[in-house]
Amino acid sequence: MTGYAALLRGIAPSLPNMTNDKLRGVFEKLGFEKVASVLASGNIVFHSSETDVPALEQQIQQALKAELGIAGGTIIRSHKELRKLLDSDPFPGLTHGRGTYLTATFLKDSTPVPVQLPDQPDPLVQVVGFDKPARVFLSIVDNSDPGKTPDFMAWLDKTYGKDITTRTWLTVQRIVKKLEGLQ
Repeated sequence: MTGYAALLRGIAPSLPNMTNDKLRGVFEKLGFEKVASVLASGNIVFHSSETDVPALEQQIQQALKAELGIAGGTIIRSHKELRKLLDSDPFPGLTHGRGTYLTATFLKDSTPVPVQLPDQPDPLVQVVGFDKPARVFLSIVDNSDPGKTPDFMAWLDKTYGKDITTRTWLTVQRIVKKLEGLQ
């Protein structure tokens, strides 16, 4: 059995069909084991014997749409991929906070991987790297001025389409911790 994290796009926990218990229910109905949620923002961890990640993504997305009417995207990463990402320490010496909002934007397997890092598309965002094995952009967002909103997510959507999802670095750490607790 492999531990996986499903990163669901477009989840609003305040909507009745997007609560953690309903999301977990869909995964349990699909026969996955050790199903658990991480925070209330569309992060579900589970174990499966299936190794075809695109097939898992499609199966989960179809079930979410059929059972709960959720048409957003599903991106799967294995525990091993996420553990390697954390161990690479892409934000050395930085702590997630108001002035250093550390983010990870995951691309679906089918999304073309960038050949080089983009020019800085937003003055409030510093792209620090792209981890090819985990297919994730790593960025530092400056949110220190509440009057200025970074435009980086819109740039990512425009450049890579809707088959992406962003998590804070703290959330990625919590997901890995939850997966390791389910071993």
